[in-house]
Amino acid sequence: MKEIIESGKNVIMNTYASFPIVLDRGEGCYVYDTDGKEYLDFVAGIAVNTLGYNNKKLEENIVAQFRKLHHCSNLYWTEPTIALAEKLTQNSAFDKVFFCNSGTEAIEAGLKLSRKYGNMKHGEERYEIITMENSFHGRTFGSVTATGQTKYQKGFGPLLPGVSHVKYNSIEDLKRAVTDKTCAIVVEAIQGEGGVCPAEQEFLENIRDICDEKDIVLVFDEVQTGIGRTGKLFAYEMYGVEPDIICMAKGLAGGIPMGAMMAKDRIASAFEPGNHASTFGGNPLACSAALTVLDELLENGLMENVKVLGERLKKGLEALKEKYSVVEDVRGMGLMQGIAVKPELVKGIVASAIENGLLLVGAGANVIRFVPPLVVGEAEIDKALEIMEKAIAENSK
Repeated sequence: MKEIIESGKNVIMNTYASFPIVLDRGEGCYVYDTDGKEYLDFVAGIAVNTLGYNNKKLEENIVAQFRKLHHCSNLYWTEPTIALAEKLTQNSAFDKVFFCNSGTEAIEAGLKLSRKYGNMKHGEERYEIITMENSFHGRTFGSVTATGQTKYQKGFGPLLPGVSHVKYNSIEDLKRAVTDKTCAIVVEAIQGEGGVCPAEQEFLENIRDICDEKDIVLVFDEVQTGIGRTGKLFAYEMYGVEPDIICMAKGLAGGIPMGAMMAKDRIASAFEPGNHASTFGGNPLACSAALTVLDELLENGLMENVKVLGERLKKGLEALKEKYSVVEDVRGMGLMQGIAVKPELVKGIVASAIENGLLLVGAGANVIRFVPPLVVGEAEIDKALEIMEKAIAENSK
C-alpha cells in the first residue's frame, strides 16, 4: 500500500490531505483497503454514497442505461433526464431543473440565475449577494467567494465583487447588510463543512420575509443536506421555509457525479438559451442512477430508515457526551450528525477510529462528522458508536 501511495504522490497534485489508505472495494456500508482491512464507512464519500457500495439496483440500472445510451449532450432530449426532472419537481416546491455535475457547479448556476433575475427585474445595479460567515459553497471563483471562510480564499484574490458575509443565525446582522442592490441571500439549512451547525427556525423565517418584501432571491445550499440526508427529501422541509432556488449534488446519484439547481418558475424564467450550460450535466447515465436513488428514498422506505437510524445515532452520541467531558456538543439532523470536541483532539480521535475500523471526517475546527450511507442498519450504528467510544477514551487520557 505504501508503494501505491508514493506513486500517487508523484503524479497527483497536492490538493488533498489524504489518509494513508488505498481503498479497493466496498460492500454495503463497508470498504476494504488493498491489504484487505475492513472499515465501517461513516464518511460515504462525504455524504455521497446514498445507497452504500455494490448496490445491486444501482448497478443494474446503470449498466442497462450504459448499454442503451450513456451520453449525448443537452442538444437532444433523453427520457431519463426528463423523468428525473419530473420526479424532483413533483416532490419539491420547485418548477424547473438545471442539471450539472457537482455541488460547486450547482451553486455557480444558482448565483448566475440570481443575478440574471435581479438584472432582468430591477436593472444592472441589482447584483449584490449576501452569504453567511462560516459557510462553505465550493471552490470555483464564484462559490469560493460565496464561502464565508477565509482559509479557502487565501491566495486566490481578488475574488468575485459584490459578495458580502454576515453572521449565521443573526437576523440583525443580515438586515444591516441588505440594500437596494441585494439580489440574493444564500444560506445552508445546516452548515456542513462549517461544523454541522443547523440554522435557527426564526432566522430562516425572517430571511424569507425579507426576500418576499424586497423581491430578493432566497437560495438554499442543500448540496450536503439534500436527498434524504436529514429525514426529509430536502432540509427546507424540516423548517417549512421554501427558498426560491435550491442547489444539490452529493447524494443525488449515489456516487455518480451529478448536481442540480432547481428554481421556481418566476426565477427560472430569467434563464434563456446560451445563459448557462453544462456539457455532461443531466446525461442519461447519471440521471438513471439518480432515479434509482430517489425511488429507494420515496418508494421503498429508505427515508424512514434515515429518521429511525438518525435518532439512534444521535442518542448514542448524546450518551457519549454525558459520559465523556471532552464531548462538548452533539448536533445535526437525521444521518448528518456531528460532535464538537476540543480542536486539538479532532485528528487524534479520527485517527484512532480509523485504526479501529471506522472512517470519519472532520467538519470545521472542532467537529467530527457522521454521514453514513442512508442504507445503514442498527448493527452498523451500534458498531460505530462502540468504536467511537474507544477512540474518545484513548484520546481523553
